[in-house]
Amino acid sequence: MGDYDFVQEVLMELGAEMKFWKVAMKPGQPLAFGVIGGKPAFGLPGNPVSAMVSFEQFVRPALLMAGGRTEVFRPIIQATLEEEVRKHPGRRHFMRAIVSVQKGEYRVRTTGDQDSHILLSLVKANALMILPEAGNLHKAGEKVAVQLLSDVAVAGNELSGLI
Repeated sequence: MGDYDFVQEVLMELGAEMKFWKVAMKPGQPLAFGVIGGKPAFGLPGNPVSAMVSFEQFVRPALLMAGGRTEVFRPIIQATLEEEVRKHPGRRHFMRAIVSVQKGEYRVRTTGDQDSHILLSLVKANALMILPEAGNLHKAGEKVAVQLLSDVAVAGNELSGLI
């Protein structure tokens, strides 16, 4: 988003019927979606972390569905939050996170700074913590939704059957 964002303009010049421009999520709010000649067209945010999160939530499922898959979303589990997390209300937040298994229980913590230009937060992540639009404070010990991003072994326990 900004002075040099021409995605929506270019899609419309190509004849796109725009379905939406901007979504209530963070990171990844400036997401464009339209249809050009009966084919879906996505415009991802320019920020790498925002682009990845938007891809995971919208483009990857669309591609899998187009390929005939019926299960198109990555698994979502419930995990216990290991730290207090603050966010701004009004948008769904997808925080880069590390999920582990401790004493048979899923635990989750952020990868650190969640600014959307911090690539290291993405490199460290094996999951996205999904915090709903409402509320701004989630306390340690709360259960939160966590979307697993990869097939990994964590803390000696396998998550591999979940992906």
